[in-house]
Amino acid sequence: MGQNLIEKQLKSTEIYEGRILNLRIDNVKLPDGNEAKREIVEHAAGVTIIPYLQDTGEVIMVRQFRNPAEQILLEMPAGMLEINEEPKRCARRELEEETGYKAGDLKRIGSFYTSPGFCDERIHLYLAQNLSKYEQHTDVDEFLEVLKIPLEDLKNKLYTPEIIDAKTIIGVQFLLNYLQKD
Repeated sequence: MGQNLIEKQLKSTEIYEGRILNLRIDNVKLPDGNEAKREIVEHAAGVTIIPYLQDTGEVIMVRQFRNPAEQILLEMPAGMLEINEEPKRCARRELEEETGYKAGDLKRIGSFYTSPGFCDERIHLYLAQNLSKYEQHTDVDEFLEVLKIPLEDLKNKLYTPEIIDAKTIIGVQFLLNYLQKD
């Protein structure tokens, strides 16, 4: 089923190779026999962590300037996998680096593509609970503010321009659904 939707790659040309992404153009044969070009951004996989403080009902968030968006965004902690790094290890590392918290429990809850129409970036989503304060160790080029936000406030912010980051929207929605099951 669905075989009549598959495109066959005929040729792939690397256009740019960078530190965090590569760009290539693929020539493909479409299901109807015609040919087309596809611009593909290759991006390392990443993680997003939902750090939930059960006792206070708060979520640990970060606020940081995002150059492509040209604004400060409210986000869940996240980061890219290093070469050959397991997603769970990356989630622990990024949580500690960005927020200064360690997770007693870290549960993988799924993954998703950020924008599969042109990018192969896949985000692995983790729920972090039983958190303990540690030390924050941001990267040298990373400047952020750590906040604890009540889940009810985050729920209300979902429908405002304050949260416009897709991985954060998905994370908040997941957490709300997860807690409703209890």
